[in-house]
Amino acid sequence: MTNAEHKKASPDQSGQTVHTMTGAEVLLQVLVDMGVDVIFGYPGGAVLPIYDALFQQENIRHILTRHEQAAVHAAEAYARSTGKVGVALVTSGPGATNTVTGLVDALMDSIPIVCISGQVFSSLIGNDAFQEADTVGITRAATKFNYLVKDKEKLADKIREAFYIAGSGRPGPVLIDIPKDIMMSKVPYSQKTVTVHPSYQPVTEPALAAIKDAVHAMKNAKRPIFYTGGGIINSGPHASEGLRKLVKMTGFPCTSTLMGLGAYPGSDKQFLGMLGMHGTYEANLATHGCDVLIALGSRFDDRVTGSVKDFAPNSIKIHADIDPSQINKIVLVDIPIIGDVSRTIDLMIEEWGKDKTSVDKVALEEWWNQIEKWRAVDCLKYQQDTAAGEVIKPQHAIRRLHDLIAARGKEAYISTEVGQHQMWTAQHFSFETPNHFMTSGGLGTMGYGLPAAVGIQVAHPDALVIDIAGEASTMMNVQELATIKQYRLPVKVFILNNRYMGMVRQWQELVHGGRYSESYSDSLPDFVKLAESFGIKGMRARTIDELDTMITAMLDEPGPVVMEIQVEKEENCFPMIPAGAPHNQILLGPVKEKSKTAS
Repeated sequence: MTNAEHKKASPDQSGQTVHTMTGAEVLLQVLVDMGVDVIFGYPGGAVLPIYDALFQQENIRHILTRHEQAAVHAAEAYARSTGKVGVALVTSGPGATNTVTGLVDALMDSIPIVCISGQVFSSLIGNDAFQEADTVGITRAATKFNYLVKDKEKLADKIREAFYIAGSGRPGPVLIDIPKDIMMSKVPYSQKTVTVHPSYQPVTEPALAAIKDAVHAMKNAKRPIFYTGGGIINSGPHASEGLRKLVKMTGFPCTSTLMGLGAYPGSDKQFLGMLGMHGTYEANLATHGCDVLIALGSRFDDRVTGSVKDFAPNSIKIHADIDPSQINKIVLVDIPIIGDVSRTIDLMIEEWGKDKTSVDKVALEEWWNQIEKWRAVDCLKYQQDTAAGEVIKPQHAIRRLHDLIAARGKEAYISTEVGQHQMWTAQHFSFETPNHFMTSGGLGTMGYGLPAAVGIQVAHPDALVIDIAGEASTMMNVQELATIKQYRLPVKVFILNNRYMGMVRQWQELVHGGRYSESYSDSLPDFVKLAESFGIKGMRARTIDELDTMITAMLDEPGPVVMEIQVEKEENCFPMIPAGAPHNQILLGPVKEKSKTAS
């Protein structure tokens, strides 16, 4: 109990002891009750009572980011790498409005966070007071749920409810806006269980009839494929373990969305790589040609489907998702399964053993033979000249980073920014376990990776944490180098510097006639000197013969490092499916055929 000795206490009607504390102290005590050990935030006038209460307790650690957007991204990555609910704390007005990008990012990627924002005194709301904003109105579309606390008696219950809503069902961000007078008022507190709102009852148990229909279709498949997404990782480690068992049990191929990477081992022979716009040739062609598609914890976003009418056009589609609004939202499916994907997988495994239908092993072998022919195309191949002084290919830099980490017997936690380097990381850095790859999928937020690395490193202080970045994205939240230095976080920032907003430039080349409108950065900092100005080790590799030595030096450095890799300026990311095109119109790039259409 926070300073419990001097709090007034009395029993309520249920016999529980009710303590009277300030609203700020009640907030912190409920956070402790909910298992919170760290929050990411930035102070301001409206939340000074909370910061004063933080100063007087020892249960919760506060990490001072240098921007409120960064606080939310750090909380997101903390949540994604631990499976817990992340927490951000910001002040009113601009403090709250600065969180919007992070909140939408968490909403799009189903990340459980609770954002606590301060608000002006209740009597001033609506009067255009200093640093006042309609935070609830502004963030309504950016959150799964939000709430302005008007009744101090309900403060503790609303905070508990926020955590339940953020972490249950389809996870997402919840914002609680608290006026300053409520933080300063005497507020009742008692230890209670979470009160569930009657209108919020997520379905977690799948219908057995749907499971049986799905398994029956799977047993009769000739060309099946598992299409897996971030929902499996969000469901917890048991879901990933179940997926591995189910894939092995069936003998089916498996592909993944960007957000699902790591749920199934990237090095396993049954894994075809990522699906979608920059997915592998074999994953896209197998999805296009399948006769049974089993979608688990994925939502058929446009970067995966391409042309919706041509998506897996001749398949029976099974879709398992905890969010009923996602069923038939984009792609019409034949067998919908609503429920927790972990439970869905468990029941599929159980039903697979009960259903005595024999799998067509001949057809499955023929399907794998076809997949191996597609795999033999080696769609991720690139040409790297190895002579001294040659320019570094960005793909090669990522592969060498992966291989040198693996040679040490370690598995890193990786965050990325957004752009070409993000896709190259997905293609060339093999993820073997869940919760080790943090990236902005749905919103595609430049500036995500650096504060995300802060959140990961705080959650896992002894782990190797690397932000694979582009120079343009790094500049979005570069101030977080100060956070890294202040808290002695040994984060490694691995910048692939091509001086372009690489993905923008690639689309300008391929779609807009090579007119590179405002995509080149003519003025960039010296990243080595910039790192040193923050008191952080700076390194640089300019040519291929320097690459391995510099990566090794970065990995050997016990503290934080900013490493700049100067890479080929106009390298494009392939394979690539043009926006709105079907999977069989995949572009392979100059190393292979420029384009290829497969039936």
